[in-house]
Amino acid sequence: MKKHFFFISLCVLSILSSCKHEKHEKHEQIKYLVTNPIKKDTAITKDYVCQIHSIQHIELRALEKGYLKQVFVDEGQYVKKGQLMFKVMPNIYEADLQKASAEAKVAEIELKNTQILADGNVVSNNELSMAKANYEKAKAEVSLAKTHLSFTNVKAPFNGIMNHLHVREGSLLDEGEILTTLSNNDKMWVYFNVPETEYLDYITSKDKGNKKQVDLLMANNKLFNQKGVVETIEGEFNNETGNIAFRATFANPDGILRHGETGSILMSTPYKNAVIIPQKATFEILDKKYVFTIDENNTVKQKEITVEAELPHLFIVNNGLTENDKILLEGIRMVKNDEKIDIEFIEPTVAISNLELYSE
Repeated sequence: MKKHFFFISLCVLSILSSCKHEKHEKHEQIKYLVTNPIKKDTAITKDYVCQIHSIQHIELRALEKGYLKQVFVDEGQYVKKGQLMFKVMPNIYEADLQKASAEAKVAEIELKNTQILADGNVVSNNELSMAKANYEKAKAEVSLAKTHLSFTNVKAPFNGIMNHLHVREGSLLDEGEILTTLSNNDKMWVYFNVPETEYLDYITSKDKGNKKQVDLLMANNKLFNQKGVVETIEGEFNNETGNIAFRATFANPDGILRHGETGSILMSTPYKNAVIIPQKATFEILDKKYVFTIDENNTVKQKEITVEAELPHLFIVNNGLTENDKILLEGIRMVKNDEKIDIEFIEPTVAISNLELYSE
């Protein structure tokens, strides 16, 4: 009985020892994926919330006091330069013109009579000069009355789209009261705010003298069908936000854009010969980024890097790595500095193309 028990114990010990040995072999056989950084030209697209404005957007106001006699246009209507839009009741101004015209006629007759008397040396030259002055004054009053009368006709100062009506026919208008607004949407000014650091990068770049092209992502998440150009930068930073406003101009031939719309400006920044690595190959310690490099002896070395920009699943590194370095792609939490490991190399193009597959 004891012999049987002893034999069974030896078998169990042998099996346990075999299992441990197999696990140990499996542990030693783990191979870690490594790759190289890739060096290539790329670009980063940043988006900025924007406000869209018409290149001309003005208020149309009544220049004279009176009742609004007639409205010739409707909200949202396209009007042409010089088109009659509103008419203020002109009765008073017509009467002023008739009065001024009559007074000018009297002054003209007086001037002619004075001229005859002056030619016969009956009156002095001073009286003749006074008659001429009175006539010129009367003509000026006629011109002024005509101007006031013309102000009762409110015409479009440029081609554009009429907006909301603020008054209706029969309204009593005060001088300067707003009637509507008018927008010229042939071109649009799109304003977007840029942080100070990005402004400095832009203004110190080699192509700062060239007008930068941008895209407009509309509120429906569709790209506008025209390219825009950054034409100007405002003179001052906003002290509260630390931003400065850029202005891009977009042609609007189809009239899709309207004053007051919102969207996002997409601005692309090119990077020449950028060193690119997967984001998943990095880790952070006290706000600093690191990778594990693998030396010629397959030993893990912790190395600090500086990230210049970020792409989806990728970092552009401007310090700490070259395209010839080998970096640990997976198993970052399973290795230690100066540890020797078994590795399996994967081409950087394959590593990048399969980031979604390898992402944790």
